[in-house]
Amino acid sequence: MARATSSPRPAASKGQGHLRIIAGEWRSRRLPVPEGDGLRPTPDRVRETVFNWLAPYIEGAQVLDAFTGSGALILEALSRGAQNAVALDSNPAAIANLKNNLELLRCPRGQILQTDALRYLQGPAKQQFDLVFLDPPFHQDLLANTCQLLEQQQWLGERAWIYTESEALPSSLGMPANWRLHREKKTGQVHYALWQRE
Repeated sequence: MARATSSPRPAASKGQGHLRIIAGEWRSRRLPVPEGDGLRPTPDRVRETVFNWLAPYIEGAQVLDAFTGSGALILEALSRGAQNAVALDSNPAAIANLKNNLELLRCPRGQILQTDALRYLQGPAKQQFDLVFLDPPFHQDLLANTCQLLEQQQWLGERAWIYTESEALPSSLGMPANWRLHREKKTGQVHYALWQRE
């Protein structure tokens, strides 16, 4: 979920902001995002860093965004050549907005589901993902539980990449033992990290 930041956001009308796709097929496209807690896009600078880390692995990837919020991360992945993507969120406004944005982009490669991520991931894996984005609401113990379900229910490809945002140091998150911390950085109070499954 892309959460609130202090950075200014242009607004086309009352109750609406925008996200900007940084690179790829839809480079520099600006798309609407409804105002509301948790629906502001991950800042451009953070997304640019993360997708620089992921650049060799995006093309053709199967992608999951378990707490999609504004959809900024999944839209960036699709713009850069991900084969297809599944986005989960329990917020109906977020889901409706992301569906509309994919229609604007004429992109059939995204499956957008209004559902609770933990409930969805508790079921048997419907497919395996090469890349997973995890940016859940903070202070709700969601991240560790989500990571354990991804591993236990076999949602991950053999060498899958997992991106996390958290309020705590990555080393303190209690990730599955076969996940290796590849890169990490901190912006403000948010720690973001890239893991690889081994």
